[in-house]
Amino acid sequence: MARIVVVGAGVGGLATAARLAATGHEVTVLERADTVGGKLGRYTHDTAEGSFHFDTGPSLLTLPQVFHDLFEATGAKLDEYLDLSPLDPIVRHVFPDGVTLDSCADPDGFAARIGAALGERPAADWRRLWQRAARVWAASERDILRRTVDSPRDLAALAWRLGDLAAIAPGRTLRGLGRGHLSDPRLRMLLDRYATYTGADPRRAPAALVAVPYAELAYGGWYLRGGLGTLADALLTRCRDLGVVVRTGATVTRIDAAGGRVHGVRVAGTAAPIPADVVVANCDALTLYRDLLPHPRRLAALTDRSLAGFVLLLGVRGESGLAHHNVFFPRDYDAEFDAVFGAPGRGVRARPALDPTVFVTVADDPMVRPAGHEAWFVLVNAARHGTAAGAVDWRRPGLADAYADRILDVLAERGVDVRDRLLFREVRTPADLATTTAAPGGSIYGTAGGLLRPANRGPAHGLWLVGGSSHPGGGLPMVTLSAQIVADEIGPAWD
Repeated sequence: MARIVVVGAGVGGLATAARLAATGHEVTVLERADTVGGKLGRYTHDTAEGSFHFDTGPSLLTLPQVFHDLFEATGAKLDEYLDLSPLDPIVRHVFPDGVTLDSCADPDGFAARIGAALGERPAADWRRLWQRAARVWAASERDILRRTVDSPRDLAALAWRLGDLAAIAPGRTLRGLGRGHLSDPRLRMLLDRYATYTGADPRRAPAALVAVPYAELAYGGWYLRGGLGTLADALLTRCRDLGVVVRTGATVTRIDAAGGRVHGVRVAGTAAPIPADVVVANCDALTLYRDLLPHPRRLAALTDRSLAGFVLLLGVRGESGLAHHNVFFPRDYDAEFDAVFGAPGRGVRARPALDPTVFVTVADDPMVRPAGHEAWFVLVNAARHGTAAGAVDWRRPGLADAYADRILDVLAERGVDVRDRLLFREVRTPADLATTTAAPGGSIYGTAGGLLRPANRGPAHGLWLVGGSSHPGGGLPMVTLSAQIVADEIGPAWD
């Protein structure tokens, strides 16, 4: 039996803890916040009309089999803890010309919807791209998503089939892939958006990210009744049932790793270190290698940061008729990416995008809002918080409220005006995310979405990384797969 300390109670940390405890290890989870869940955050706003409940992080669950596997591996059934509801549409896309396209988990059905909305040629284009995406997904799942990838040599050493290499197109961008396959600019815009799922600019993101829409549209999008935050509750319950000790309000300040192996962690306000044979870091890799276990060489590889998000939480009177997920695209997508990422080489600073893509989640769930009202989660891509050329100082007086006004104006311009129906609004900037989740600059995904993320295996023996900033990447299923990878590498207690 190993003494294992997990730093951080996000989904990756809790999933790893549950898997390790189920195989006989002694596991302690230390979380700096007062609640578990990490970026899977929640917020409740009470009014005279009733309570509004918001997911402040992920609002869509994909690849449900990953979560079924997690609970079964720990001796339980997912359905005993969570109520999964399939979404159709998964996302409603509203293009600048007003055309609407609803995505769904039926490939033939979605192609038919494309044909009805955009024409038969775009539908045929999508079918051809879908075949390529299927090949990329199969190769990724087989060779990357369920195993450690510690260096570029590991990727190069994979026994790629020639057809897989042709589909993955090393060196090609997702933007380039869309332009090569999709004749309709609206479909190219739809494909570009999936780069933001990994925090990246589609003009720089690898073409292999075409696997992201494949996974979403092949296996479906799901909502959890009561909100996706219930996943954190379920994982916490599972951990405690398995004997995991979960301590909130415990800030780890240092990982002790003398002699090239971990010995324990130090916690603020505690004199003696907590001993450990294994430490699993469920925090941003930048935080790990800058603060907890300084490592200049690994830190140098983490400068390309992902985008962040600017969020409005709205209590809305009446019913809007919106889908669960809605994306309102701008006329100039490139202008948005120029604003979010900046162009330091050309002397262009990051800034709030004036005409951003607006993502609106409206859950048709009486558990999250009073009758006759809606709880809106509104998200726009945003530059990370900071003072560098590629960041925005979101704490500048007046900026957050002024930008919130601008987003509501943009929604009104796109036909969804709720300004006279607002019961309240709450604003969450990248600076707020940085404070609440210890994500440097509020970057949601750590680094900006390439195929090679910080390795799960740390530089000291017994140190492991899980979570959205490490391999295989961000998003609930990828974070949960990182937990599986690490737990499998550590192995059961009786080995």
